[in-house]
Amino acid sequence: MTVGLTGYGVYVPDETVSGTEIADRSGIPEEVVVEKMGVREKRVCPPDSDHVTDMCVAAGERALDDAGVAAADVDAVLYHGSEYKDFVVWSAAANVAERLGAEGAFASESYALCAGAPVALRAARAQLLADAPETMLLVAASREEDLVDYGNEDASFMFNFGSGASAAVLEADPDDPRATVRESAAVTDGSFSEDVVMPAGGSRNPPRRETVAAGLHALDVADPEGMKERLADASLPNFLDVADDALERSGSDRDDLDFVALTHVKRSFHDLLLDELGAPGYYLDEYGHVQSVDQLLALDRGREEGLVEPGDVVLFLAAGTGYTWAATVLEWHG
Repeated sequence: MTVGLTGYGVYVPDETVSGTEIADRSGIPEEVVVEKMGVREKRVCPPDSDHVTDMCVAAGERALDDAGVAAADVDAVLYHGSEYKDFVVWSAAANVAERLGAEGAFASESYALCAGAPVALRAARAQLLADAPETMLLVAASREEDLVDYGNEDASFMFNFGSGASAAVLEADPDDPRATVRESAAVTDGSFSEDVVMPAGGSRNPPRRETVAAGLHALDVADPEGMKERLADASLPNFLDVADDALERSGSDRDDLDFVALTHVKRSFHDLLLDELGAPGYYLDEYGHVQSVDQLLALDRGREEGLVEPGDVVLFLAAGTGYTWAATVLEWHG
């Protein structure tokens, strides 16, 4: 039995913020924002619309249409996007399933933060191979740009956060898939688990008037220099390890790799990583970092630019605070 990706869809809001505007709001030189951070512009959501579930429904409809699958025929919906969603302690997956009309599907959620796409593909593939579902819809969205304080230089590595959504239809033994989902690999270094947090809003520091007044409901980094130093030692080796492991488990190696759909990172590291892997990718400098949406967004743009062709080996490669590095291999058919 094989698992195929039979359709996908992406959605981004219309509103944009330019690198120039980010520089003006943060005080960081425009050249640093645009060239080093790699943000020419990014998409952002209006306060009263394009909530996480709205964007997931839009992307989900496009994915189902691309796959030629009716929502009523979906057996399971898996949400793997941001934990920052319409409501807290709440199932976005159930809401998306209901609004799409996937009435017979069960809905669940998976969190690996920005490493979510390869991890979700891994989990969905395993479920389709081992369990009764035959068709799954994976959805993800992020508007974590709402949680960024441009006056906090300690959190500047998150100034690239943008908004958008993606969705993918996975089927067991499909007749004509867009891609076959192969093997995966992942690793977590939990020593980073408390480096990036929103200081208030959880059980340790519940929301109250004082926490709002103190600006504690934005993402923060307790020790930015310390995290940067530790990541410098860990990130490249872990990215390469999970990439090589996923490729080897799929019967391939770097020589077979044709395209890398990579998490948006600073431009120099993006180029270094792709040079090490020996394959092209698509740099998302007009979208920024859209959490676990990045992989399908990069694949979609790569296809439009002619970087992905039938028969190509595609690697979804991601990393998320926590810190988890993950990779999943797909064989692209067209």
